[in-house]
Formats: sequence, C-alpha cells, structure tokens
Amino acid sequence: MARYIGPKSKIARKFKEPIFGPDKALEKKNYPPGMHGLSKKRAKQSEYATQLQEKQKVKYTYGILERQFAKIYNLAQRTKGVTGEVLLQLVESRLDNVVYRMGIAPSRSGARQLVGHRHITVNGSVVNVSSYILKPGDTIAVRERSRVMEVITNAVAGANKTYPWMDFDKTLMTGKFISVPERVQIPENIKEQLIVELYSK
Repeated sequence: MARYIGPKSKIARKFKEPIFGPDKALEKKNYPPGMHGLSKKRAKQSEYATQLQEKQKVKYTYGILERQFAKIYNLAQRTKGVTGEVLLQLVESRLDNVVYRMGIAPSRSGARQLVGHRHITVNGSVVNVSSYILKPGDTIAVRERSRVMEVITNAVAGANKTYPWMDFDKTLMTGKFISVPERVQIPENIKEQLIVELYSK
C-alpha cells in the first residue's frame, strides 16, 4: 500500500498547522523549514502556488497520494453538489478516516495500518482497503479477536472527540456511519475552492 513516509514535522511547519496531530517541533519553530524560514523577504506566493499548497495540505492531512487524489476529485466532479464540498465529504467518508475519527486509532496512518492488517469490519465483513468509501448506515467494528490489542484499547480509552455524523460504542467497539458530514461539520482548516480552481485550469 503506497503511503507518505517522509518527514512529518517539516510538512506541518510548511503549512503552519499540526496536520499530522500535536507536534512539539511546530510549537518550537512556528515558521517554514529551510534556511529562509524566518526571512521577512520571502517572495509573495503566486495564485497557482497557493492553490497547489491547499491541495497538498489535503493530501497530507488525509494520507492520499496524487493519483488517488485525482480519482477522488474526478468522482467529486461527477457527483451532484458543490465539487469542493463533495471532495471533502468523500475523503471524510473513507474507511481509514472514519476509523480515526471514531477513536479506534490515534492517527490516520495508524488507522490505515489497522484496516490493512484486517482488524476492521464493515457490516460484519472484513475490509482491508483503507480507501473504501462508506455509505450512511454502514456499521464499522473492530474484529472480536483484535479488541484486546494494546494499540486499539489505548486509542479507544483516550478518545474524547465525538462527531454528529457517526457514533461509536467504546464497550462493544462498534460504531455507525450515520450520514455524510455537512461542510460546516468538518473541522479541518481547508479552503476547498482553491483546489477546484487549480483543477479547473
């Protein structure tokens, strides 16, 4: 399974946001990486550079590589609704993201690993494809034999965020994808219109 394995703190500093989760490096150095990171004379970004950076932010945040992202965008274009909003709804509906949102894994990369190693079921069947798009009403659960895994029990015990478009029972380690989230419900700081403008060129 292809995935980003490069430096995460540098990426977080580039976007000035903890897109991979809490990061001490970002707190200590809240400026872009590189020898010109603190320079006030940095050239103003072009419109294209701003749009490209927003696309990269989404890719890094959700752990999606270029070819896969292009496929999701094309699907969003063909789907009824505002393309940018549909794009974010599709990435939010991915199985790895929902496993992360439910608190079964401490990060999206950890969620992808759990899915890939066959620890997660959808509607009672094992699904090991992290890009699987969930539909409203789908039931997501940790396989019974996997519920004692320390990485899962620790993540579930420490999870305290809830989202209105899904629910999760910590005792049963079973949840439901209730509905596709509305744009205002998605907490990520993303300007999706910039991505649409980029692909429209």
